[in-house]
Amino acid sequence: MSRLPAPLAVSLAAALLSPLAAQAQVARDAAQPPALVVTIVVDQFSANLFNQYRSRFTGGMRTLIDGGLVYANGYQAQGITKTCPGHSTVLSGAFPTTTGIPSNEWIDPVTGQEVYCLAAPQNTLADGGEGENGRVGPDKIRVTILPDWLKAVSPQSRVYSVSGKDRGAINLAGHRPDGAYWILEGFGLTTYVEPGQTAEDRLAPVAAFNAAYRTRYAADPVGSWTYQHDICRPLAAESSLYGEVLHADLPPEHYTLEDSPALDETTLLAATDLLERQQLGRRGVTDMLGVSLSGTDKIGHDYGTQGPEMCEQLLRMDEALGAFLDKVAAVPGAIVVLTADHGGSDSPERMAERGAPAGRYDRELLPRINQRLQTEFGLMYAPLQNGLTGLIVADASHVLLPRSQRDPIIARAVALLNKEPTISLAVATDDLLADPMPGRDVEPEALTVRERLRLSTVADSGADIMIAYGPYLTGHTRPGGAIASHGSVWDYDRRVPIVFWRPQGPGQERFWQIRTVDIAPSLANLMGLKPADTIEGRCLDLRVYGAGDCPAETSAEPAPAPVPEVAAADPTRSDVLSRLARSLGF
Repeated sequence: MSRLPAPLAVSLAAALLSPLAAQAQVARDAAQPPALVVTIVVDQFSANLFNQYRSRFTGGMRTLIDGGLVYANGYQAQGITKTCPGHSTVLSGAFPTTTGIPSNEWIDPVTGQEVYCLAAPQNTLADGGEGENGRVGPDKIRVTILPDWLKAVSPQSRVYSVSGKDRGAINLAGHRPDGAYWILEGFGLTTYVEPGQTAEDRLAPVAAFNAAYRTRYAADPVGSWTYQHDICRPLAAESSLYGEVLHADLPPEHYTLEDSPALDETTLLAATDLLERQQLGRRGVTDMLGVSLSGTDKIGHDYGTQGPEMCEQLLRMDEALGAFLDKVAAVPGAIVVLTADHGGSDSPERMAERGAPAGRYDRELLPRINQRLQTEFGLMYAPLQNGLTGLIVADASHVLLPRSQRDPIIARAVALLNKEPTISLAVATDDLLADPMPGRDVEPEALTVRERLRLSTVADSGADIMIAYGPYLTGHTRPGGAIASHGSVWDYDRRVPIVFWRPQGPGQERFWQIRTVDIAPSLANLMGLKPADTIEGRCLDLRVYGAGDCPAETSAEPAPAPVPEVAAADPTRSDVLSRLARSLGF
């Protein structure tokens, strides 16, 4: 019997043993809590975009898709699908009605002034400026979140986050992180500074990164945004906006770091720097790193989702994510979860050109209803106003009217709004807050429009009336402004991917519906933590990663619940689409 040459025999043995070694490593990792938990939120990354580019990804997304637990039907289940509330659900296990973050901003009912979702006027900013959104911090988040639960039992654990936006970083870091950083173009990473702290100390963990960033920025502020992927070239085309021709092509005429693919590439470089410089996951305790990638949202707003701009953004983000995940994979016992804060759609003009019943809000709707209200109630001012979360009934200074005056106007306004063809549902906030919370076991797709709005409703946060516009409608803009948006109750804004990944772990496709509020209780179970606040999500089965059985109160294995009936005042999607199509002339 002939024998294999020694080098070939060694190579063959190694090839046969490597899968066994990988399985053994997974088993060792599963026997103890994860050393590192990385949470990645891709801003405005709808399940539609995920599926559209799924076969085109070759980098980090390919790694997650092939080797992770892929829930392609994840949901931000609430009705206001924006960045701040969406991020607030991911590591809290709670809906915005509970986190206290209904929208990105709202009108204060006492002062009539706009309030940012993470406003913290007692803080300063480490860069010395006032910031795009003013002074910020985690104070308005009304619940503790997964990093807080970890810090409570393991103070030596490190918690960091990084993002292109303050609200992306702060919502993933909790109330007492070691650092929550976001990119300020030309400066590097900045953060909030609480009373008694110094900017120097707060920036110390990223001082070396900032020095290197500024050197690179001085030499090449933004970098090029040209075609790097041939599959994006055919998407160059023309569309229109208010009669003007829009040219979808690369490079765009004007762009900065903050609205180009360089934003996410820089964010992932910062995440890598924190991972390595802080030795996350390598110190004998569980550490956490949050990464919020804002580029897809900024580019989606500026250019829509179906042009070459988004194509290059997603493929470049994918490549940068791959390099980052290679570093994460080198940390024994690491686990990653990736999701999105909300979905999104394309510009309504390009959608309409392709046959969708899409359009923009009726500019005359609010003036028309206000005229009726002024006549009927003898008012000298328009009482129905944009409260940024919904509509408010207020005086000329945007301060809420007394209850005795307000309630009759609200009731009449709701009746008038529900007769409008572009409105799916209008309902008084007080009525929503009186509704019971939807059952934990109701599939997110089966939630009525009213129930979706219930999950977004927070008392005293910019809404007397919550409204849901019909599908495929978006706000007005101007040439050079944001041409596409999100925020609706419809599934193109609610459906998001949710992927769990452990290096060398098994890949599985899990097609059933879950919610972003299910992430925190699932990771808490894997980490051996007990949530400190009420949990509205369910614990998912992560036993392939070594998790134990889920606690009974958060188990994701309930008896099936009946699909709730749609209320008479809550029209079905087909009814809304038909009404909307007629109003738009289709």
